[in-house]
Parts: sequence; C-alpha cells; structure tokens
Amino acid sequence: MNKNWETSVDKYISAKGYQKIHALVAFSGEVEFNEKDPNVDGLMGEKYTEHNMNPNLKGRDLRKAFDSDDYQVMLVANKFQTGFDQPKLCAMYVDKKLGGVECVQTLSRLNRTYPGKAETGTFILDFFNDSDEILEAFQPYYQTAELDDVSDSDLIFDLFDKLYASDIFKRHEVEQFCDAFLQKSKSNAAIANICKPAVERWQKRYMSAIEAYKQAKDMFDRTKKTADAVLIANAENSFKECKQEKDALEIFKKDLGTFVRFYEFMSQIVDYNDKDLEKLSLYARNLRPMLRETLLDEETIDLSSVVLSHYRLSKIRQQDIQLKEDAGEYLNPGDSLGSAKAKDKKEEFLSQIINRLNELFITDELTDKDLVNYAYTVRDKLSENALVMSQIANNSPEQAMLGDFPKAIDDAVMDSNEAHQNQMMQLLSDPAKVADFARVVFDLLTME
Repeated sequence: MNKNWETSVDKYISAKGYQKIHALVAFSGEVEFNEKDPNVDGLMGEKYTEHNMNPNLKGRDLRKAFDSDDYQVMLVANKFQTGFDQPKLCAMYVDKKLGGVECVQTLSRLNRTYPGKAETGTFILDFFNDSDEILEAFQPYYQTAELDDVSDSDLIFDLFDKLYASDIFKRHEVEQFCDAFLQKSKSNAAIANICKPAVERWQKRYMSAIEAYKQAKDMFDRTKKTADAVLIANAENSFKECKQEKDALEIFKKDLGTFVRFYEFMSQIVDYNDKDLEKLSLYARNLRPMLRETLLDEETIDLSSVVLSHYRLSKIRQQDIQLKEDAGEYLNPGDSLGSAKAKDKKEEFLSQIINRLNELFITDELTDKDLVNYAYTVRDKLSENALVMSQIANNSPEQAMLGDFPKAIDDAVMDSNEAHQNQMMQLLSDPAKVADFARVVFDLLTME
C-alpha cells in the first residue's frame, strides 16, 4: 500500500529534519482505497497513480529521476524487480514474501558496481523472509547453473491459447492497449482504463464464484451434521465445483505472470517473430496487478474498532549468507506453464501457524518442529477440557476467548514439561505473548 508507506516515510523525513532526502513511489495501474483497507483516513475517494503521487517528476521517467540528486529513496510495489539497472543502489528494505527466481531477481538489483560501493558495502533489512529461504533461493545460481533438461519454447503458445480461452479479455482490447502504451504522450490513467473491462469481467466472475463457494461450503457443513450419505455426497460435489471455479480465476491471474516471465526469458534465446505474443506479454504485465483476490477467512473478526497502541521492532539477527561452492544443483526447465494448482488449505494453514510462532518466540535455540510440537501439545491439552470445547463450539471466537479458555491456556502452559521449558519461560515472562499464543492455539482447535 504505497500511499501509506509514502505518508509514513515523508513524516519520518520531516521529523528528522532531513532537507535533501526525497522519496519516489513506483507501482503499476491505479489504486483506490475502500473502508476495508487499514489506515485509510483521508485517502478514500481518490484514485492514486504514479503520476499524481510523484508531482515533481516534471515529465521524467522514474528511472532517470531516481538517478538524479532529486531523489534518494524509492518505494516500490511489484515493479522494477527485473530490468532495473541502478548502480548507486546500496540498500533495500523488504516487506513482502520473496522466493525462488523472484527473490534472486529482486535482491540482485543491489549487485551493480559503482565507485566506493565495494568499500561501503550493501545492506538489506528484511522484515518478512528467513535467511535460510533466501540462501536456498540463491544457491542453484551460485557459480554455475545448469538445466537438467531442455526447455520447450513452444509451451508459450499453449499458454497464449489458454489465456484467450478464458474470455476475460478481448483481442481488440489488447491491440488498443498496445497502441496507447507505445504513444510517447501516454497517460497511465488512460492505459488503466483500457484494462478496466477485463478487470470488471474478472471481478464479476470472481465475486460470483466467491459467493457460490461460501454458500456451497455452508451447505456442505450443514449436511455433514445430518449423517445422510446422499445429501452429503451431493453437497460435497457442489462444493468442489464451486471451489474449482474460484481456483480457476485465481490461477488465471497466476498464468498471466507465468506468461510474461516465460516469454521475456525465452524471447532472448528464441526469435518467435510473433507480434501477438509480444502484445499479450505487454498487456498481461499491466493487467495482472489490477486483479485483486479476496482472502477467505473461516473465522472473520471485526477489527474496525481496534487501535494500534504499541509497536515493537526487534532485531532478530544480522548475518552474511554464505553460498556453498560446487553444490552441483540443476535447474528444472520451463515445462509446466499454465499448470498452476490451488494451494492445499491445510498446508497453507500450517505454514501460517509456523510464521506466527516464529514471530512470537525467540527462536535461536528452537526449530520449527519444536514450535509446532509445543503448540499442538497445548492444543491437545485444551481439547480434553469439555467445558472449554463446549464454549468454543457454541460461541463466537471473541466470546469463547472470554470464557474459560484463558485460564485453560495458563494451566496448560504451567503444565509444560521439561522438553518445552524454553517456550514455557518465554510465555510466563510476557503476558502479551501468552495472549498471542492463545490465539494460535484457538485457531488450531477450530481448524480441526
């Protein structure tokens, strides 16, 4: 959410009295806030673009403006991860999940040489990713990278046909977009408007699919209580069909990104000599960020009245990541274009639980397995408490958390054995940490 970041950075610069530091904002398309977005006071009712958020560009391209003495900081949302060559760049602050090639491409923006840069070094402050994951992403490309098979350049045509078959966008819209994009006096707002029909088609179908998914899930949950095998089977089939429609629209968005990446890579090697591929790549790159998915939360909680009163920033570790020599790894060729699948819900849920536990505990002496085992141990202890489980089953999450649940959590933590001594002592020394841990355990109980 670049506007919030820009406001915060500008306030910080002003508060520190820095006179010669100014920030640019970089993103694609236009952004419009609604009441569900956090911290939107004074921001609703307007459409934000690169143009109106960078009023002092004076017609310059962002890259050229950033290369001048006018700007020293750039706030970027899903842009300039490839093809951005700025040798002066020496520091990066990361606030999103990075993985695989995307991780390598993004962080490698810092590796350009510049006089004096070798002496001062480069710096990355990462608020989101684990150092082991970053190391894993870079390792295959260290020293030499080899493919274990040949990439099929013709796969791009299969994905081209698949994207058009979705009927989300029309051929004349792609043509119109490219004509407008290649104009010297192009307007970001005008370009975004050309994408608007496709965005509206996708959103209409997606919101319809989300609503059908919710209704089918509710019906499936209710029929499971009837113990009627026929009703349950019919409801389950309906639920699966609705889920497939929702997943197909989410996969369409992924396929847009896959098409762009694969075409940009393969076109450096293969002369496709196909203007239609080039045009769709340009259109897909701009359309994809405008398609916003809806996060489905089984336990929706109203946070409208929550006010941030405290914020803690902890330095977990500082380290130089060492790549291994002669690792002998091979890269997979691009042979699975357009074959994205919906994520397994339980795997995604467990991944979220691990991330929450890592944020909660000081993990220098604890592995992910230690954290998960401890959370499940406490959960199993609470599941034996009939009164607590009855309150969870018959009340909203907020009401259940106010019943006997907090005391049961305290008792379970106190009963922790020596194997969980580290986690237990961390919780006992910080009541706020206990409350956060209680929420993790509650989610584990209700997920089953």
